[in-house]
Amino acid sequence: MPKTSCLEKLSNHIVLLFAAIVCLMPLCNAQKISSSDRKKLKGKEDSLQYLATDIILDSLTAPRMRSDSVFTRTLIRALQIKNSFYYPFDSVQGVAKLYAPDSTFRIFTWNLQINDYWALQRGAIQIRTNDGSLKLVGLHDASSFTTDALDSVRNKNNWIGSVYYDIAKTTYNGKNYYTLIGYDNNTAMSNKKWIEVLTFDEKNEPVFGGKYFTFEKDSIKRAPQYRFDLEYKKEARAILKYDDDSKLIIVDHLISETDEPENKWTYVPDGDYEAFKWENGKWVHIDKLYNYKLEEGQAPVGDPLLDIQGKPNEKKLQEKSDKNRGGKKTGNDLHQ
Repeated sequence: MPKTSCLEKLSNHIVLLFAAIVCLMPLCNAQKISSSDRKKLKGKEDSLQYLATDIILDSLTAPRMRSDSVFTRTLIRALQIKNSFYYPFDSVQGVAKLYAPDSTFRIFTWNLQINDYWALQRGAIQIRTNDGSLKLVGLHDASSFTTDALDSVRNKNNWIGSVYYDIAKTTYNGKNYYTLIGYDNNTAMSNKKWIEVLTFDEKNEPVFGGKYFTFEKDSIKRAPQYRFDLEYKKEARAILKYDDDSKLIIVDHLISETDEPENKWTYVPDGDYEAFKWENGKWVHIDKLYNYKLEEGQAPVGDPLLDIQGKPNEKKLQEKSDKNRGGKKTGNDLHQ
């Protein structure tokens, strides 16, 4: 047998073995939770499930806010249980739970609708620890109190709130960058989607944003942005997602359907696409995606992580999170 063929077979065996190990990682990690702690977590999860439903479905503002407050306290108590990082909280619907692709942290985000004109995003980052203890960073949404959300680096105390449905990891000069893509109910007339780059400082504290979005290759030059937003008509559906195959962030190109470019609530997709490509530690804007040479078989795709109203698709969101934990659960659910 030719030497190259042997090497190829050996290489394929190594790849398959590595894939099998990665797929078993979630199950192995789940076994770190003792049976007594798992029972406690299941009890907390049942409470969180009902509270999360009330946050979304209660018709009155005050009860929604009370449910949110109790939910937050209950979630913190649940996460204080040893090795809770590996517990997925699958049945808690309406709350996005995304693991980083390297499983170094996961981020919880959800929406609290105050009224038709004001939505507040809630969030927390749970950082994985070696001893299973809790390291939790609460996020405080300052969107409603800022005049320009695109102009500065942010921290946990002045976070630009979003319910995250997609996450991608990139690197540059040995540093990890986690790009978060999220949804914001915004106002009664428009929705927003956000791209936010998350890094961690020397104290392992989260840092949001930086001059990561550049437009130097556009025909019309713009100053770099600290984050990127896409605002559009409430009834419209706009694509903003990371495509694993092309390694691009794909963005619907928007136009005002009433020729009022100053009013973002009139914006709708026009069938064209823009994109961002990671180059030298920056997301570089691509004006026209179809003018950019993609590999064979690659093309812009729909936004399966959101439903037609822009709300997170729980099944797809869970699949994304399971993938980031190392693979899908098999056999019995991790709760068992």
